[in-house]
Amino acid sequence: MAKQTLQNHSSSDTEYIILENIYDSSAQNANIRQRDLAQIAGTSLGMTNSILKKLAQKGWITIKKINSRNIQYAVTIDGFNEIIHRSYRYFKRTIKNVVYYKEILENLVRRAGRKNIDTVILVGKSDLDFIVEHACHRWGLGFTKILNIDAAANYCSPNILKIFAENIGEPETSENSGECFYLSALILRKAVVPETAEPEVFIFET
Repeated sequence: MAKQTLQNHSSSDTEYIILENIYDSSAQNANIRQRDLAQIAGTSLGMTNSILKKLAQKGWITIKKINSRNIQYAVTIDGFNEIIHRSYRYFKRTIKNVVYYKEILENLVRRAGRKNIDTVILVGKSDLDFIVEHACHRWGLGFTKILNIDAAANYCSPNILKIFAENIGEPETSENSGECFYLSALILRKAVVPETAEPEVFIFET
């Protein structure tokens, strides 16, 4: 089964996503279509077609026309080596990000506990859920998840902190919403600050 990915990524990441999914489909003896690759990578069919041609020109994939309707893509040895190389770089970058987010979210939860907040609710589906949950366990706060964004409005107790997933933007107004933190703001900050910058300390308004 092809891997699902986030749709906010660079052109280089898009190449890697397409290359990796072609490899995964070949390993499972499943022929993946150009339309499938476009959907997974979050690009148009035209852009996906251009990327496939570029990958073929680099010698990372082969393109074979099976019949008038089906085309077979396969990753070459050079393409496989590129996947390994990029996977390692991605792993290193991911580890740095985990450390960055962990420090900020640990501090956020710790300060919430000092304000007599005893429960953290994570709203939506987040890739950082394991960090938030770990921080809650460390500092003795309750932790729960709510996938339904609308249902979060029912939790406005002063002893609850709502943390919204990174794909949920901050509202224009925050009246009667209780204590809230938006991971989208944290992700945006990470995207524009230098790698060497110190993690920001987020403090609740008093």
